[in-house]
Amino acid sequence: MPSQSQGIQQLLQAEKRAKDKLEEAKKRKGKRLKQAKEEATAEIDHYRLQREKDFRNKQTTVMGSQGNISAKIEEQTTETIRNLTSSYHRNMETMMKKLLSTICDISPEIHPNFRHAV
Repeated sequence: MPSQSQGIQQLLQAEKRAKDKLEEAKKRKGKRLKQAKEEATAEIDHYRLQREKDFRNKQTTVMGSQGNISAKIEEQTTETIRNLTSSYHRNMETMMKKLLSTICDISPEIHPNFRHAV
């Protein structure tokens, strides 16, 4: 009987060692999964920051050129307004005289279709 109880003891010890190794493997697996998740998160953050930086550079390039375009448009608009204003002041007097002469210089005459009733 002593050999049988000794065999059972060995089996129990072997089962306990296997159980401990299994728990240790589970812990290592959990740690590795956690580490992999952290590495993936760090890689994703790095990629996101790189893409945002590229986007900002492209946006700055596009918006910078749009800023130049808007400045040119503003300058052209100012020049056009200045030209129109000067043209208005140059031609205002002449046009006023023409309008007044057309309105005030009336020469009454009989319409050609008018028939005098006899």
